[in-house]
Amino acid sequence: METRFFWLLALLLPCLSFMAMAKKTYIVHMKNHVKPSIFATDHDWYSSSLQAISSDSDSLLYSYTTAYNGFAASLDPEQVESLRRSDSVLGVYEDTIYSLHTTRTPEFLGLDTQFGLWEGHNTQDLNQASHDVIIGVLDTGVCPESKSFDDLEMPEIPTRWRGQCESGTDFSPSLCNKKLIGARSFSKGFHMATGGSYLKKDKESVSPRDRDGHGTHTASTAAGSHVSNASLLGYASGVARGMAIQARVAAYKVCWSTGCFGSDILAGMDRAIMDGVDVLSLSLGGGSAPYYRDTIAIGAFTAMERGIFVSCSAGNSGPSRASLANVAPWIMTVGAGTLDRDFPAYALLGNKQRFTGVSLYSGQGMGDKPVGLVYSKGSNGTSNMCLPGSLDPEVVRGKVVVCDRGINARVEKGAVVHASGGIGMILANTAASGEELVADSHLLPAVAVGRKVGDLIRDYVRSDPNPTAVLSFGGTILNVKPSPVVAAFSSRGPNLVTPQILKPDVIGPGVNILAAWSDAIGPTGLEKDTRKTEFNIMSGTSMSCPHISGLAALLKAAHPDWSPSAIKSALMTTAYTHDNTKSPLRDAAGGAFSTPWGHGSGHVDPQKALSPGLVYDISTDEYLAFLCSLDYTIDRVQAIVKRPNITCSRKFADPGQLNYPSFSVVFGSKRVVRYTRQLTNVGDAASVYEVAASGPSMVGITVKPTRLVFGKVGEKLRYTVTFVSQKGAANMARSEFGSIIWSNAQHQVKSPIAFAWTQL
Repeated sequence: METRFFWLLALLLPCLSFMAMAKKTYIVHMKNHVKPSIFATDHDWYSSSLQAISSDSDSLLYSYTTAYNGFAASLDPEQVESLRRSDSVLGVYEDTIYSLHTTRTPEFLGLDTQFGLWEGHNTQDLNQASHDVIIGVLDTGVCPESKSFDDLEMPEIPTRWRGQCESGTDFSPSLCNKKLIGARSFSKGFHMATGGSYLKKDKESVSPRDRDGHGTHTASTAAGSHVSNASLLGYASGVARGMAIQARVAAYKVCWSTGCFGSDILAGMDRAIMDGVDVLSLSLGGGSAPYYRDTIAIGAFTAMERGIFVSCSAGNSGPSRASLANVAPWIMTVGAGTLDRDFPAYALLGNKQRFTGVSLYSGQGMGDKPVGLVYSKGSNGTSNMCLPGSLDPEVVRGKVVVCDRGINARVEKGAVVHASGGIGMILANTAASGEELVADSHLLPAVAVGRKVGDLIRDYVRSDPNPTAVLSFGGTILNVKPSPVVAAFSSRGPNLVTPQILKPDVIGPGVNILAAWSDAIGPTGLEKDTRKTEFNIMSGTSMSCPHISGLAALLKAAHPDWSPSAIKSALMTTAYTHDNTKSPLRDAAGGAFSTPWGHGSGHVDPQKALSPGLVYDISTDEYLAFLCSLDYTIDRVQAIVKRPNITCSRKFADPGQLNYPSFSVVFGSKRVVRYTRQLTNVGDAASVYEVAASGPSMVGITVKPTRLVFGKVGEKLRYTVTFVSQKGAANMARSEFGSIIWSNAQHQVKSPIAFAWTQL
């Protein structure tokens, strides 16, 4: 009998697993303007729509009420088709998975100077004003015990705050305070995708607690309190602080061990908007998609309409061209640059050549006795990458191993070498990463080197019958030149969704950033890393995004009446495009000069952004005219804007007509492109600005008028710029760049221009 039962079970299991697999999470986009009046709420309508096709009462995961018109549900293919046939449904989309874009900074940005930060006010005034600003961080949660969320001397929480601190098995609401004022978690999409298995793992308890470290790092970068004697195991020691040290933080945990699911992200955005955040910071993203399919873009549109500034990371898919995420014009898209701080480490070879790289290794080191050096360019093609299981312990035991960068995580390569008996590693860049150096807290002595040095070391190993090396570590150095440099990993333009909108918008510090860390995980994030540290050094556009979120909070504090687009304009038009050697910004990928497709408008300059002189403001109606110019159906425009009775009676002739602070000119079959922009005076009354335009020789640029005379504060004036491409230019040019600058004695209001002759 028992045998027969197991035999039956064996036959049934594939069927059961198929049934379980057949259901997936979908986001259902509803036409809310056709909701029947018998339903009191959107939620009632969504539930009824679902009950009509499903008897499963648990299939509804989320009802979205603010960021999105619709719901997330667990559906089988038949139910999906049934919903798609419904007249009240705009679209049904399978849940997508998004990935995370993974103390010296305040000085580097000039935020530690006491005077001149904000015209007519000092730093203390700005800090006082920022008490009222709330930054919502959508990430992996928060470690509330971190000193970066200390609320010493913080005043009472703003009465308008509607958020809360959620209770969980490892998270008590009492852990929140006047600094960390909110903490929630959203896991239903993740739960469905993993079949509920995460409940059995200690690491994945359903609570806002950060078991990954990433969320704590980003939240403290945006608004961490002053913490003295901060360091990563001795590296980068000093005072750690966020950009807006007096702003409030609300953490929304939407990312779990397998990633961040669109349904959970949307639920987090929905809640954050209702809770009353002023800034939304999302260091995560997927690829490019039309705006009506992009859940983050749709949620961000509602946020923008309600006066919430949305900052998102550009992605870590550089230096590949057109590799950006989060490109909607109402989102601040942030790339990454280096700081003027470094962590030098050295590789001395047996031929007496000494090469400099970087490292955050903090152990005992390997002494000063040279040991054998190996580089296994094996037949399987994986040992040179140091992938798990690829190294032969007989070959690498007791030696330093050269590993090519790429495919697996940099810290994992060190762990593979360590597990195979190696005692050191040289992590050598290939063409993809060029000369970019990212420091890591490796488990064994390890030095990361650029491509050119890597090639010299690889040649040495191949040519010397007895190659040796000894590695040593130089700690922390400051005032590195040149800096900033655009990080090779930072995703690049052009913008594939709307080529007429130049992206990224700006770059901020994103390489080797020290910020708070979770005590649940070691600095490498590897399971075998048992070290504990209150701070960690990380790199990625994930790190640059919260810098801009924090700076936006400061601008919001200084100018409470500014719209998100005015704040964005201020950060863009005052950004700088020269490094600390007075040279144009360089690109770490190849060492050549960077372009606006790498750095956007340039590197943010908070002091100048606080008083930009003029701003390019954009109303919701103008964004609507922009969307109407994209040839979307009315339904699809409505899906983003969430308003009934949209007619698209006003639309731009070209999406590039949007009053954006930068220009992207796509000539295509045209030789003439003409755009009109409007500037708002936020500086002194009676301000006069003169224009200067520059561009490539094959493009004529005419600006009319050439002079703008503002009588009063708040006055708006227009100008028109005409771009004329020479005959034959399309055959010889792929892309070129220029700029338009409006300036007077006090201010320079600069807009980059990208020129393309073919549409991507």
